[in-house]
Amino acid sequence: MESIDAVIDVLGPDRARFLMAKLIQRSREQGVGVPASVSTPYINTISPEHEAPFPGDPDVERRIRRFIRWNAAVMVIKANHEAEGIGGHLSTFASSATLYEIGFNHFFRGKAEGSPGDAVYIQGHAAPGIYARSYLEHRLHEHDLDRFRREIGGGLSSYPHPRLMPEFWEYPTVSMGLGPINSIYHARFLKYLGNRGLDDTSDSRVWAFLGDGEVDEPETLGSISLAAREQLDNLTWVINCNLQRLDGPVRGNGKIIQELEAIFRGAGWNVIKVIWGSYWDPLLQLDTKGLLK
Repeated sequence: MESIDAVIDVLGPDRARFLMAKLIQRSREQGVGVPASVSTPYINTISPEHEAPFPGDPDVERRIRRFIRWNAAVMVIKANHEAEGIGGHLSTFASSATLYEIGFNHFFRGKAEGSPGDAVYIQGHAAPGIYARSYLEHRLHEHDLDRFRREIGGGLSSYPHPRLMPEFWEYPTVSMGLGPINSIYHARFLKYLGNRGLDDTSDSRVWAFLGDGEVDEPETLGSISLAAREQLDNLTWVINCNLQRLDGPVRGNGKIIQELEAIFRGAGWNVIKVIWGSYWDPLLQLDTKGLLK
């Protein structure tokens, strides 16, 4: 243990990773059964001491998120009061608002000066939150939110739907895993354009927001090996594990985060887990026996 700690401290994690891989390879050559593990402890991938400083004002952004969450929830509830059974989703955006806001405020790049910008595939059930954010930006108005899911007559579409709202949505999602599989081939096509000098796509990234229940659809996982095989480093999937699906809890007796990590790491993806907020850091540091991992 002291040896690997010393390598990490003196030569860095890359050298330590190389030596560990060589040790495992040598052990297998000598007939030592080394159990394969494609999942990591049940903690954040990036430790607190290696986290980058937050680039914005967390208090201001938190306050804005609260407004957006409120408007999204009220919009759905009001629509169902006026037309019972019209539907809509509350928990999807409520549990992923931070993910979207961090993306909008600090990562997503729009189209400007000839640059194609980023492509963002929004999880369909989170549409109320995107409408609520557009309301704060004055892109939508109160009368628009009052017509949520009333598509006949120009109301807001239930899900991202470029045909119904061509000035608002770019990419369709929800139906039969359209978002996940399209994002993979979108990223692949951008690589094709760039590699052949047909367009400069070096600054373009494809983002796809998914839910843990959605990942069970065969269309979602069917092409993830292609992303690794084609080395699509311009593709990022953000999977919100809120443990809810349309027909019940997700893996009620298991850990869906660990299961998905194993699936994606096994397919050659880089996986970053974000499980605990910073308020948990002092407690996790006291766990010397690994009981919380």
